[in-house]
Amino acid sequence: MPCGQQESGAAPARYVVGVDVGSTVVKCHVYDRAAVVRGSSCRKVESLYPRPGWVELDPEVLWSQFVGVIKEAVQAAGLHMRQIAGLGISTQRATFITWHKRTGKPFHNFISWQDLRSAELVNSWNKSLLLKVIHAVFTVLHFLTGNDRYLAPSFLTFSTQHTSMKLSWVFKNIYEAEEAAKENNCCFGTVDTWLLYRLTKGSVYATDYSNASATGVFEPFTKCWNPTLCYLLSIPMSIYPTVKDTSFNFGSADSEIFGVPIPIMAVVADQQSAMFGECCFHPGDVKLTMGTGGFWNVNTGEQLFASRRGLYPLIGWKIGEEVVYLTEGSMSDMGTAIKWAQDINLFTSVDETEKMARSIVDSQGVCFVPGFQVSVNDPYLCASFMGLKPSTTRNHLVRAILESVAFRNKQLYDLIVKKVCIPLQTIRADGGVSNNSFVMQMTSDLINKKIEKPANAEMSSLGAAFLAGLASGFWSDKEQLKKLRRIEAVFEPRKDLKEYRLAMDTWLQAMKRSLHW
Repeated sequence: MPCGQQESGAAPARYVVGVDVGSTVVKCHVYDRAAVVRGSSCRKVESLYPRPGWVELDPEVLWSQFVGVIKEAVQAAGLHMRQIAGLGISTQRATFITWHKRTGKPFHNFISWQDLRSAELVNSWNKSLLLKVIHAVFTVLHFLTGNDRYLAPSFLTFSTQHTSMKLSWVFKNIYEAEEAAKENNCCFGTVDTWLLYRLTKGSVYATDYSNASATGVFEPFTKCWNPTLCYLLSIPMSIYPTVKDTSFNFGSADSEIFGVPIPIMAVVADQQSAMFGECCFHPGDVKLTMGTGGFWNVNTGEQLFASRRGLYPLIGWKIGEEVVYLTEGSMSDMGTAIKWAQDINLFTSVDETEKMARSIVDSQGVCFVPGFQVSVNDPYLCASFMGLKPSTTRNHLVRAILESVAFRNKQLYDLIVKKVCIPLQTIRADGGVSNNSFVMQMTSDLINKKIEKPANAEMSSLGAAFLAGLASGFWSDKEQLKKLRRIEAVFEPRKDLKEYRLAMDTWLQAMKRSLHW
């Protein structure tokens, strides 16, 4: 059933649809030319946990949810499918599936970006002599040539978030996939690729540059799938889809699905889509997404910064000849920690948390260390509360969780300022946690910067709609899109960083004690 509907009313105009297939929900919004939501729908994504640390999605259930929210949103808007000018699809990144090229049958469920099944493989590789040799060789190459392309491999460290390691696991553990790959009958796809394949009844097998670059298997410097990495991990090169522009006519959804053929005009990775939705079109523009995970993205324009510890280069989008690069810093636990706190009844509604946090002067020395999923630097980081006392209340626990979000934001911001040699401009926030003004104000205080929050926090679906609208001629250019932006609130620094120093130092100590659990 739809979990959100907005103003409806059939008009003789045309509309664009933006779908965001996230980690927790699948959302669809129907936009008019003013980028106003005319109808919406969402369904909860049910993750599967077949073994400890494993996180999967059922492809048939996800497909059903995807089709369902589109139909419901168009119906909620009082429209007919014929009035849809284009469909834009934003998807969670690095979640993937493999299937048989001839039959279309999956070899396994979607393996989520949150999945930890490759932890042992990651640990083995990171301790290997071969990786040390790779570090040495590329350190010398970078020294001799000065080419940043050789910088990232010089300190390459694998992580369970890397698609490459989980894909290597698939070919080591799923016999059918391994055999199909030997016969060039194995297809690999992230969520966008699978949806395109299903929408077009198998006639389109493709992804876009933003999704490809987020797999860790695609080389952003050469804009090709990385043959060296695949050779090292025994991953066949024959499995990868064609990579297309982000804003592009991918074909039409088969008419049997929606009654009429709907043009698919954009596919884009969710964080890059949110960046586009925030209209962060210029070098130095910053987007902070606080959802299931937390992501800081900086537009670096035509300049591609090599991967540095904690920061990763991505292709933001490719539209014709234009290629925009981003640098990203991320934290895997954010909304997840808040959802967990709700599940154990620390509060009833997320809306209560801000009031609870402000009802006390401080957390009374209580620290929360987020670590439910996986730290890029330490796959064995332990989630924990520290500093508990007999006087500790629910309010202290909730405040500690919210403070941990702001402290992690401060860490990533400082890293970006240190490593990215581009003056940072506007900072724009989105995602469910951005609705919490306690977190937003504390983050603004800690980084001593103004942060804008848009009226519409659902930036991933809006970005997908914007990209689809440009490809279909629904909107003319980016300048027109900028005029459609609406700001709900602006958070400016109110407290000096010194006022947070003791609390943050205590939190950093708690972080250190939770490592290597």
